[in-house]
Amino acid sequence: MDKQKPFPEHNIAVQKKLPRTVVVLGLVSFFNDFASDIVAPLIPILLASVLAAGPVALGLIEGIADAIASLLKLWSGRHSDLIGGRRKKLTLAGYLLSNTARPLLGLAVSWPVVLLLRSIDRVGKGIRTAPRDALVADATPSHMRGYAYGFHRAMDNGGAVAGSLAAAAILAWSGLDLIEVILWSALPGMVAILLLSMGIKEENIGNKKETTSEAMPSLPSLRWSLLSRPTQRYLMVLMLFTLARASETFILLLGYQLGVGVVELLLIWSAMSLAKAITSTIGGQLADRYGRGSLMLISWVAFAVSFLLFGLVTSSSGLWLVSIFYGLFVGLSEGAERALISDYAPPLERGTAFGWYHLAVGLAAIPAGVLFGTLWQLHSAPLAFFVAGGVAALAAILLRLWAWPARETPLH
Repeated sequence: MDKQKPFPEHNIAVQKKLPRTVVVLGLVSFFNDFASDIVAPLIPILLASVLAAGPVALGLIEGIADAIASLLKLWSGRHSDLIGGRRKKLTLAGYLLSNTARPLLGLAVSWPVVLLLRSIDRVGKGIRTAPRDALVADATPSHMRGYAYGFHRAMDNGGAVAGSLAAAAILAWSGLDLIEVILWSALPGMVAILLLSMGIKEENIGNKKETTSEAMPSLPSLRWSLLSRPTQRYLMVLMLFTLARASETFILLLGYQLGVGVVELLLIWSAMSLAKAITSTIGGQLADRYGRGSLMLISWVAFAVSFLLFGLVTSSSGLWLVSIFYGLFVGLSEGAERALISDYAPPLERGTAFGWYHLAVGLAAIPAGVLFGTLWQLHSAPLAFFVAGGVAALAAILLRLWAWPARETPLH
């Protein structure tokens, strides 16, 4: 594979094709999420039906797992900067750990075991995510990073579609049970690992040359106060929005409590993921052209509306409609949300910047999951969705009035 050439700023406007690194990482995410979404939509069903655990246990599992991942993302992103942007090994190690632990969920005998295995899975996510996101920024000209991250999220969501459809088909026609389906998720996970290990050469990532620790410029101290004021405001508003963005597995738990069958729930999950995949790339391209903030504001307001509607759902048809509406608008902002981080960060600190981003989101993950699950269990599912929708609306207002990103330079 030919080495990628640096893209000087005066030549940026001529490049429209996504770099090979971005395409390969997209395929890796596709197969990883293929494996993950064979398992993820089955977790609330496994907890409710096999392990007799309720919404609080689900919220605790998802919240702690995501928080552990986010704490590690700061370390891994920073470490990838300190070693000169050599990010592939960390990314590979993270995918390997997740795809080793995830299939073992099929052997869990209690919800604490599910918590342990889910946490190990998310440790892998924590190790890989910030270096991987920085890899995308390293390989992509600034004018098309919304497109690059949107494409990556589209592949990620496409894998979720494939995984949930595969799980639904296997459960419907093969005669295998939940546990056996979860164990089979190891196969697409191994494809993701092989693609990453063989599809990307270290020297081609981000145009990095071999460096020594003596040649590397020193990085500033890892302190929140050293982040720019716009970055701090943006991350604080993201943390507030994350309090509303409880795990999507609660949507499946809502369907399960409404009496929707397991196969139909998997199809709903697949449709929601497909909706996100359809709008992710388009949203990223629109964010590059019209500004990241506008796409995020539209998406966040739609998120608030969709959660209010989830609180009113009483039938499977209503769940289908609201889930697809939710997926279409959530997908719009997925590229813009990450592209903003790369806009704020200088090249030598991209891993650290993405680490801060994921840490900020992760700090809100435990209270988000636990509060949502507690409101559900002690009061009702509608109240939990209504409160989350209200918090999302408040975050959208603060984004527009207090943390609005600077307008990007328009394309010529």
